[in-house]
Amino acid sequence: MTMKKLLVFLILALFLITMPLSVAASENPTIGEKNAVKKAINYIELMPFSQKGLIHQLEFEGFSNKESVYGATHIEVDWNEQAALKAQSYLDLMSFSKKGLIHQLEFEGFTKEQAEYGVEAVGY
Repeated sequence: MTMKKLLVFLILALFLITMPLSVAASENPTIGEKNAVKKAINYIELMPFSQKGLIHQLEFEGFSNKESVYGATHIEVDWNEQAALKAQSYLDLMSFSKKGLIHQLEFEGFTKEQAEYGVEAVGY
């Protein structure tokens, strides 16, 4: 197993282990979690984000990691669409090769699949 596959496997395993905790927390969200959801919606309406990028932005705003994750995972958003919008915003500013644009989207926190979708959605 390659290092990249191992990392993906570990991230998925961690997500599955913590999922029941987030489901339980969603039954009675804290004020911070509710506000993180509202702020996440505000950001998504302003500009495209990856889920990872949105979590980082919420943390930058002062929300805890738990609140930020809650905010980014409790909104209705199509992350593939966000990747396509981000790809287009990059192409509106500068030229990219297909591979370079995929790498840039991955750097922004999109998964490889989301990045590839976004690049193909803009016509690459």
